[in-house]
Amino acid sequence: MDPAIPEAGPRPRAVVPVLAFCGVVVAVMQTLVVPLLPHVPRLTGASPGAAGWLVTITLLTGAVFTPVLGRVGDMYGKRRVLLASLGVLTVGSVLCAVSSDIGVLITGRALQGAALAVIPLGISIIRDELPADRVLSSIALMSSTLGIGAAIGLPVAAVVMENFDWHTMFWASAALGVLDLLLVLWIVPESAVRSRGRFDVLGTLGLSGFLVGLLLAITQGADWGWSSPRTLGLLGASVAVGLLWARFELRVPSPMVDLRVSARPAVLLTNVAALLIGFAFYANSLVTGQMVQEPTSTGYGLGASIVVSGLCLLPGGLAMVALSPVSARISAAYGPRTALALAAVVMAVGYVVRFFTSHSLWLIVAGATVVASGTAIAYSALPALVMRAVPVSETAAANGLNTLMRSVGQACCSAVVAAVLAHVTFVAGGHTAPTLHAYLLIFLIAGGAALAALCATLCLPSDRPGRGAPRGRAAKGGTVTVPASVTAAQESA
Repeated sequence: MDPAIPEAGPRPRAVVPVLAFCGVVVAVMQTLVVPLLPHVPRLTGASPGAAGWLVTITLLTGAVFTPVLGRVGDMYGKRRVLLASLGVLTVGSVLCAVSSDIGVLITGRALQGAALAVIPLGISIIRDELPADRVLSSIALMSSTLGIGAAIGLPVAAVVMENFDWHTMFWASAALGVLDLLLVLWIVPESAVRSRGRFDVLGTLGLSGFLVGLLLAITQGADWGWSSPRTLGLLGASVAVGLLWARFELRVPSPMVDLRVSARPAVLLTNVAALLIGFAFYANSLVTGQMVQEPTSTGYGLGASIVVSGLCLLPGGLAMVALSPVSARISAAYGPRTALALAAVVMAVGYVVRFFTSHSLWLIVAGATVVASGTAIAYSALPALVMRAVPVSETAAANGLNTLMRSVGQACCSAVVAAVLAHVTFVAGGHTAPTLHAYLLIFLIAGGAALAALCATLCLPSDRPGRGAPRGRAAKGGTVTVPASVTAAQESA
């Protein structure tokens, strides 16, 4: 352990709350600017296209840095990388707080997005440091922070926008970043579990190139045109880079992503389910606020304020906090596969509710809360499924990849929602607006994604409570390696 970083004191009961708080703060950053976007051109003089990059850039940097920093944490120390990620978040927040220049704002948002790696790093620390009987419930809470923060971020940002200067929310996020750093330094210990090998620089560059090309094409395709040379060129280049990267990763002794492990059905299908769950979850967040803000002249809109639209998601965030321990109990009693299947069914039911109750504010909130409840159960079960299938020394990297798949699902959802709302329109009150059928179509697509996640989950290898469960506290006093016999046993499980 690096002597420059002091070891935390013996406060094991505070580790999970501190890590969960860090996760919520990081997740809030992902949606913080959504209420601000319509006003960015007026506030900064930037074009609407440039303003959209305040969201796109966090998606790109989060996608690239989450698996990369997870791998770095497995190799060089998870607490060390966690502190670096929180430091980057704080610097990015300060940059956004002190400037109204769009270039500086985009740079700050890029740094905020890179901190998304905090969540898989926190899950890995929990697996390493906590007793086995607390691991499932703790990782359930940590994983759910990704959804909890997104649900809380929108109403909080909306309230700030209505009552304070818009820079205030970035100063607040910077202060929270500093608080996170202090709490981690004081409470969270450094893990003794490390993976061996050299850092795969070429693999990191290849993965970054593949993800940037793919996500740029997905997020900008609606603006550039799906058949435009730029979009098709990026998609083609990302596929080519991805194939070369995969070939290289299969040959290097210490790969950035162990594709042989990732190809196991237990890991592959879990990641597919994560992508689909991410898609289904994000549709709920994207359309709820916009739908209730639509003017009453549309015949279905409620003409709600930005604050009211943000508050519509708050009950879902509270439900996610309450249900994460419930998901852990389901996983402990019946296995995380059962919990994930139940979650997919709940999300699909939520979209059925939304499909038939789109004219009443309270029923819209109820439907959105049901979807969020299913998301909480799903996000809690996913890391437990991942950790049953990978060596303990690869926990952060594997959960980073799973978090990445959720982000890719969200990016795909954003593109689909934008395309549907832009093309299924009519003129109401002298303005062009999406039709009610546009929103209903989105609910059908998102519900279909939840059912597809259910199919992927049912194809997972069956699990039994206690079999291959995530192991608790690692041995102290040095690097822990995983014997080949243990890895082989996990592969067969």
